[in-house]
Amino acid sequence: MEPLCPNFDLLKSSSVPLFSHRLSSINRGISKRSSASFPCVSSYNRNCNPQASVKTEAPTQQQPTGHDLIKSLTKGFVGFAAAATALASVCSDSPAFAESLTVAFPVSRAQEVNTVQRTLVEAWGLIRETFVDPTFNHQDWDLKLQQTMVEMFPLKSADAAYGKIRGMLSTLGDPFTRIISPKEYQSFRIGSDGNLQGIGLFITVEPKTGHLVVLSCVEGSPAARAGIHDGDELIEINGQRLDGVDSEAAAQRLRGKAGTSVTVKLHRGNGSGSGSSIKEVKLPRELIRLSPISSTVIPHRTPDGRLTKTGYVKLSTFSQTAATEMKNTIHEMENLGVQSYILDLRNNPGGLVKVGLDVAKIWLDGNETLVNTVDRDGHMSPINMANGHALTHDPLVVLVNEGSASASEILAGALHDNGRAILVGHKTFGKGKIQHQMDHIQLFPSNIK
Repeated sequence: MEPLCPNFDLLKSSSVPLFSHRLSSINRGISKRSSASFPCVSSYNRNCNPQASVKTEAPTQQQPTGHDLIKSLTKGFVGFAAAATALASVCSDSPAFAESLTVAFPVSRAQEVNTVQRTLVEAWGLIRETFVDPTFNHQDWDLKLQQTMVEMFPLKSADAAYGKIRGMLSTLGDPFTRIISPKEYQSFRIGSDGNLQGIGLFITVEPKTGHLVVLSCVEGSPAARAGIHDGDELIEINGQRLDGVDSEAAAQRLRGKAGTSVTVKLHRGNGSGSGSSIKEVKLPRELIRLSPISSTVIPHRTPDGRLTKTGYVKLSTFSQTAATEMKNTIHEMENLGVQSYILDLRNNPGGLVKVGLDVAKIWLDGNETLVNTVDRDGHMSPINMANGHALTHDPLVVLVNEGSASASEILAGALHDNGRAILVGHKTFGKGKIQHQMDHIQLFPSNIK
């Protein structure tokens, strides 16, 4: 994402203070780009490209024609006439969204809520531009912004304000489109950095049911020792039901200081359809080291009696260090005379897609296509590898199962479709979506199926 480019000149019109804040065009690897502006505090000062500035005018003046949102928002905020007002503009060079849209809304007197108001407008604009369903789950997305802003205005805390954004996003009906607050974002980064304090459980939202299910357990973790299995449904945490709770919020409840404990209740269905069971277990929280790679060399004889070596590499998650650690592992195995490889992606829930692309470069040469994405207009765009240099061309088998998700599916598919590997195992999780991480607002829009 390009850096924010704000215009913080304080404008006066009819004694109503107006603020503008411009978001530069964003290229997220799909066919659309957008820009948006929204209110901000005037104490922050940065230079801005004059061409990127936004023309603002008092909400009491005639607003730009061609969009009913202005009128509806202005009517909706009549009761807030005494409040400071901000203008937010959203425009795009996309043919489907060519007009400039100006949104007037009252600035909350609570500074932390005002900050989240700006995040709301940016989140709304990103969804409006890129969300894969052009009907936004059969609702008026412009009206949804109005409703959410009205609900947010009287709030006093940022946590409550972020809750309103989550509520707005939940109406899209997509469990993979979510927003996390800056405080939650730090916890989110823990998993990708490779260390956390918790019980060692990977969970996700099952798309068809919306239920929280276990993808896998970290080997040797409290969850693994308690016999929790992939596919178990998470029902309660410390006696609190998880209906409507997303995977990140649930993960927050599971994490905690090492030495404390957490009680979880799970539902386990019987694969044969003959019954199910409820299990409740109290688990100690521990320091969990998420080492993404485990490996061993397997000596064996070929059918003709020749001694050979196969390198077994288990990739448990696509954390920030995964590609580097795999490179080191393959180099070591090559030096040991390994002549074939098994890459185990079973129960790998995914992680950083960029890391998945880096891992693919270890096994593939050239500029091979790794995955094709399709946007909401049906336009297909390939994601190609850049200057791949395989560390080995030895035979490769990739193991997958129902717990292989997201980046695991992209990697397995890329290796198979480019003729580099044979896939062995069961049908994978089937997420079928790529999420883009928008660091400025911690938004994860599921914008490509």
